[in-house]
Amino acid sequence: MALSFCGNNRNKSGYNVDDGVLNNGCFLDALNLVPHVFLLFITFPILFIGWGSQSSKVQIHHNTWLHFPGHNLRWILTFSLLFVHVCEFAEGLVSNKMMDTNHLHLFVPAFMGFVAATTSVVYYHNIETSNFPKLLLVLFIYWVLAFITKSIKLWKFVVYNVGTPQMRFCITLLLVLLYGLLMAVEVNVIRIRKYVFFANPQKVKPPEDLQDLGVRFLQPFVNLLSKATYWWMNPLIIGAHKRPIELKKIGKLPIAMRALTNYLRLKDAYEDQRTAENPERAPSIWRSMYRAFGRPILLSSTFRYLADLLGFAGPLCIFGIVKNLTQEEVGANAAAAPDKIRERYFGVHFMLSTELLQNPSVLAVLLFLALVLQRTFLQASYYVTIQTGINLRGALLAMIYNKILRLSTSNMSMGEMTLGQINNLVAIETNQLMWFLFLCPNLWAMPVQIVMGVILLYYFMGWSALVGASVIVLLAPVQYLIATKLANMQKSTLEHSTDRLKKTSEILKGIKLLKLYAWENIFCGSVEETRGKELTSLKTFALYTTMSIFMNAAIPIAAVLVTFVMHVFNTKTGPSPEKAFATLALFNILVTPLFLLSTVVRFAVKALVSVQKLGEFLQSDEIGDDTWRNGEMSAPSEAARKHPAATKAINRKQPLRYQMDNYEQPSRRKMRPSETEDVAVKVSDGCFTWGSNLSTLTDINIRIPTGQLTMIVGQVGCGKSSLLLAMLGEMQSISGRVHWSNKNRYSVAYATQKSWLLNATVEDNITFGSPFNKQRYKAVIDACSLQLDIDLLPFGDQTEIGERGINLSGGQRQRICVARALYQNTNIVFLDDPFSALDIHLSDHLMQDGILKFLQDDKRTVVLVTHKLQYLIHADWIIAMKDGSVLREGTLKDIQTHDVELYDHWKTLMNRQDQELEKDMEQDSQTTLERKTLRRAFYSREAKNQVDDEDEEEEEEEDDEDNSSTITNRRSKVPWKVCLCYLSSGGFFMVFLMMSSKLLKHSVIVAIDYWLAIWTSNRTNQTMALGPNGTCQIHVAGGNATLPGVVRLEDSFYLTVFMVLCAAGITLCLITSLTVEFLGLSAATKLHHNLLNKIIHAPLRFFDITPLGQILNRFSADTNIIDQHIPPTLESLTRSTLLCLSAIGVISSITQTFIIALVPLAVAFYFIQKYFRVASKDLQDLDDSTQLPLLCHFSETAEGLTTIRAFRHEARFKQRMLELTDTNNTAYLFLSAANRWLEVRTDYLGAVIVLAAAGASIWGLDCGQPSGGEVGLALTYALTVTNYLNWVVRNLADLEVQMAAVKKVNSFLSTESENYDGSMDSSQVPETWPQEGEIKIQDLCVRYDPMLKPVLKHVNADIQPGQKVGICGRTGSGKSSLSLAFFNMVDIFEGKIIIDGIDICKLPLQTLRSRLSIILQDPILFSGSIRFNLDPERTCNDERLWEALEIAQLKNMVKALPGGLDAVVTEGGENFSVGQRQLFCLARAFVRKSSILIMDEATASIDMATENILQKVVMTAFADRTVVTIAHRVASILDAGQVLVFSSGILVESDSGPNLLAQEESLFSVLVRTHK
Repeated sequence: MALSFCGNNRNKSGYNVDDGVLNNGCFLDALNLVPHVFLLFITFPILFIGWGSQSSKVQIHHNTWLHFPGHNLRWILTFSLLFVHVCEFAEGLVSNKMMDTNHLHLFVPAFMGFVAATTSVVYYHNIETSNFPKLLLVLFIYWVLAFITKSIKLWKFVVYNVGTPQMRFCITLLLVLLYGLLMAVEVNVIRIRKYVFFANPQKVKPPEDLQDLGVRFLQPFVNLLSKATYWWMNPLIIGAHKRPIELKKIGKLPIAMRALTNYLRLKDAYEDQRTAENPERAPSIWRSMYRAFGRPILLSSTFRYLADLLGFAGPLCIFGIVKNLTQEEVGANAAAAPDKIRERYFGVHFMLSTELLQNPSVLAVLLFLALVLQRTFLQASYYVTIQTGINLRGALLAMIYNKILRLSTSNMSMGEMTLGQINNLVAIETNQLMWFLFLCPNLWAMPVQIVMGVILLYYFMGWSALVGASVIVLLAPVQYLIATKLANMQKSTLEHSTDRLKKTSEILKGIKLLKLYAWENIFCGSVEETRGKELTSLKTFALYTTMSIFMNAAIPIAAVLVTFVMHVFNTKTGPSPEKAFATLALFNILVTPLFLLSTVVRFAVKALVSVQKLGEFLQSDEIGDDTWRNGEMSAPSEAARKHPAATKAINRKQPLRYQMDNYEQPSRRKMRPSETEDVAVKVSDGCFTWGSNLSTLTDINIRIPTGQLTMIVGQVGCGKSSLLLAMLGEMQSISGRVHWSNKNRYSVAYATQKSWLLNATVEDNITFGSPFNKQRYKAVIDACSLQLDIDLLPFGDQTEIGERGINLSGGQRQRICVARALYQNTNIVFLDDPFSALDIHLSDHLMQDGILKFLQDDKRTVVLVTHKLQYLIHADWIIAMKDGSVLREGTLKDIQTHDVELYDHWKTLMNRQDQELEKDMEQDSQTTLERKTLRRAFYSREAKNQVDDEDEEEEEEEDDEDNSSTITNRRSKVPWKVCLCYLSSGGFFMVFLMMSSKLLKHSVIVAIDYWLAIWTSNRTNQTMALGPNGTCQIHVAGGNATLPGVVRLEDSFYLTVFMVLCAAGITLCLITSLTVEFLGLSAATKLHHNLLNKIIHAPLRFFDITPLGQILNRFSADTNIIDQHIPPTLESLTRSTLLCLSAIGVISSITQTFIIALVPLAVAFYFIQKYFRVASKDLQDLDDSTQLPLLCHFSETAEGLTTIRAFRHEARFKQRMLELTDTNNTAYLFLSAANRWLEVRTDYLGAVIVLAAAGASIWGLDCGQPSGGEVGLALTYALTVTNYLNWVVRNLADLEVQMAAVKKVNSFLSTESENYDGSMDSSQVPETWPQEGEIKIQDLCVRYDPMLKPVLKHVNADIQPGQKVGICGRTGSGKSSLSLAFFNMVDIFEGKIIIDGIDICKLPLQTLRSRLSIILQDPILFSGSIRFNLDPERTCNDERLWEALEIAQLKNMVKALPGGLDAVVTEGGENFSVGQRQLFCLARAFVRKSSILIMDEATASIDMATENILQKVVMTAFADRTVVTIAHRVASILDAGQVLVFSSGILVESDSGPNLLAQEESLFSVLVRTHK
């Protein structure tokens, strides 16, 4: 046909204007072209030529912009306009087909309109980006012209009686409306911005967030299209490929999303509920949440409703397409109407609205558009709820933190509010509420979705569909039951897992002892036993999970089966293809809400509990008001209290630089020439309590003189610390008052008795937010003797300490806390027993240099609580306490004169302390031991770091050589090796079973649907006609058969096969879900078993160089991932992948043309998943790594409440909490935005697959390819792809992250074990060996690792049977290394040790270690009973155990305990003192009656008296045995038969003690002299 704009109809010319120009349809359409051409003509030169020269008036750092008024409305209207133009174009094309000749005017204007609308939005976007509104005038003119031309057309339609039944009339009406609205939007921009026709145009700046270069989260600022598709995320996600995403890259949050903004919003909503009439009424948290965050949730719910309603377009379109296609097929047989009634106006065909909707191609395009819209709305709904959930969590965290800072101390100390509860609130309850908010829209969207689904099912299949739907509904409670059972099982698994971890942690802490005593297998067995219990509950957990997965997969099959069986029995015929596949698609939609419903209900119940807990917490007691501390309200106190109320008046225009509850920062004291007030703090008639109204402190009348040293003394528990806290306002006051001189209250430094450190560097802990002053800092470090300790740390004072850093000893921690108090430039310093964890040398140094010199020289008021009475002589003022009240107050001279009895009592106590002092002086000080431990820890790690550094350097060099693309590949590769390792751990049989059952299941499911397609198509292909008596006559090949009211034979055959296939499908669903779960279980069992055995049998060196936390992580977090997270991810991944593959396979087999479309789609999918996986992994890591500091900050704040409040640092800590919360929220928001980015793209790909499948099927019909049933099948499968494509990528990304756990566990599995076998068989070793106890050391060289230098060099010594040998030397001389060499715990690379004629290196380790005894320096006890601690092997009778306890001086004490030998020992033996623990270790050595006993600095923790008894016991009980004592107190080996003196790993002296002492120049004599 020739192309002509107005058609070339010979009878009547389209160009005829006899009736008037405007009465010519073609001219009207041509007129409509004018505005479009005008717009394109004007805008193209501006867009392509003039844009580069136009610079922005306001410098904006992102490619984002100011939004003109009506921005979002304009985008929505433009999208609607585009959609209407598509409909107009489709209508024009279909109408054109009805004409004899081509009439281009029917569809060209529509096409041009589409191009113009697209150009208009691109043009607008560019104008907005550059903030140059004058150019909008072009658009204004365009909308006016378009509105006028379309209105003329509409007017002519009305004149010619064209009405709503005609499609073209409806389209024109819509276009007039849209152009009118767009014109109104344009007028509104002119009205507000005044950019034209006005004298003073309005100048606008971009939002404040965009002027802040740190804000990178642009979702709120980008245009609607970028918002919907997350286009602004592209640079981040694609850039992640080249280099990892770091915190810097994701920047800050916009102001509206910051924790502070949301906290103020929630707090206002919470506080507004407190009325003047009832101020005590507890506000409702639910109501506060609704008021603060209700609007976005309503918006999200609206999106969700729209998405759910659009979701039903799928089944409806399938119904329409298949129905029309089958009619076309059958229509060939039916006598077609000679010529359809064609309505003509203006000489062209006008199509009816219903007619257009019967066109399969039009329906296919509508289905595509509906899918795109549905997915866009769904993702928008998800995004809004997630963002609101994150905002809510941030607000709740700030609210909880604010409350923590005001919690009354008695709440914490009386156990009403434990640290665990607070941590749970932060880590669990806030997350529960956040998740509830995520799932919230489902609560009201699901019922609507279910009702709509059921109505449509009834419309398609009648009553039989309702029976099928009832199957789903009836099984929903069962799913809920399974879900609750799962939650319960998870709890019991957690209990067993905690128990196992506790045992594992004990083993790792005491690994040295276990190895030396050869007990590792016993303890390993105990862990395995607990693991067995854990695996039992994991099995039950796996069964319930299996049931859940099975029901999810089997319910739709069962529902479809029941529906079709009922349909056949009701109607006596099979279903038609359009109804069958529409029903199938509907069931697929319906299963999701019903499956989710149980989850949502469960979360709703959890949220109710969380809100209740949160409410109780927010209503708990707070610390008293500051005002009572003074008789009169002092000005600063008033200011501090009034600020919180003023937070509402924050100026929102100003950047909210975290102005949180503006506490006054402690005003730094000014240097004062002379003190004006004598009293710094005064307590009058004070009576204080910790709650429960029992007064702790009574009748307190004291004064603290300004600028002097006040000491508070008294027995343990008499209320000294309480007095300090009472002055600080931490205790509840029953009566009396505390009066602070005005300038002092905000200037207090406080060091608690129990040291409290931040998770920060040493420097940060000491400066504690004060400005750094080098000179002052150095003076404080010297006063607290910290320099030596700092030198030992790997990064000096920049080393992280605290929970996440390096664990320091008690003394080191306490000195850092005291240093913090000294460093602060405050008027008053409170020190609560700072000497408790320090030895005498350090105490003296601290007293002299720190308190007397540093603080007193500076004329600071010092209040010191102490037990060290020898320091009383330095006190300017003394307060003596007894049983919660003040016994005496005054100077030492006053007390000496007025209370002789008390003074004498103090003198006797002082003498006793002096004796202990001597003993202290004589031995290595505790500090030296602490430093030694620290040094050893780092010495052993140094070598590892050296090796690691070398490896890193090598890797870096390799990286430099590689180009960026290979690095990219390395980051985007799936760790297949690790996956293979995981699967092989599960067992190849299980893997084979899983794969084969999965493939079989999916094959059967495809077979079910294929069979349905054949059945329904077969029914359609039968030509039906009604017989004269109303029965159905079916023309089959064999003749006519009349079957009144009976199911056709053919239908019953189809139905039987269908039922068999469905039954097989349901069975296979059960088998596959079982195989996956049990594959996971067997892998978890094997991996943990291997890990435990590897670790326990690893050499001691491994534990020196591997941090304990790292090993424990393998047993906790990583094992948990392997146990519980990998199996469901693996199941979901295989299911979604196979579903997608089977769907694509089915579509390709039905229409081969689909494969052509598949190639570009596959390429697009490959790149999307490749980029997403890398970015998702990085963002997940960021989320995890930013969560830990936040939780730590909460727990450390709760622990250090008194210190923070005493220093008045609340504001600083709040600020830090807000920063940490925002950092974590940023990472989480980006992660969820990345997930939306992926889902939008995969959903759009899915929509294109549906369009391609529909198109290929419809066009394939022309070639007579697929039947109607097959088209239905293809479309139903294409719809499922949309749902599962993003799950493939998400699960792949999750699996990749989770496989890191397997990788970490694997890295430990490659650890070399100790050589337990030896060259001799254990049977060759005599039962009684070593009988004599003779030891020969020949040319012994020892090192800890082949990479390290030797620690012992060419040592030769002979130890006679029964000899008592002492080994001594300076720190680091190799004494302890020799003791380890006896047990073959270190690398003996030269020489040998021969015990009773046998070279120990040849012996099996188990045999060697079980025949020797050792007592270690660190007393280690395990949780269990005393009996278990003395004899875990259970080889001894009770007599032997009691005898050992008697020798160790413990018999009476143990007898007094409930249960005697079976008395409980808590973890680490914490219920015994250190001395008692050491005695138990001695008893343990006595139980094992070995002829050789090695004592490695075993008396370090015992007082002199006990030690003397022990020495005698060792001499008597072990008189006939060889005893090797490694001594740090040289005095204990003076009488030894042989003394070996070491220096730098070399044996320098060897003789009896007295002989060596006689030689004055000997090293031994020097050591004895220096230690006295």
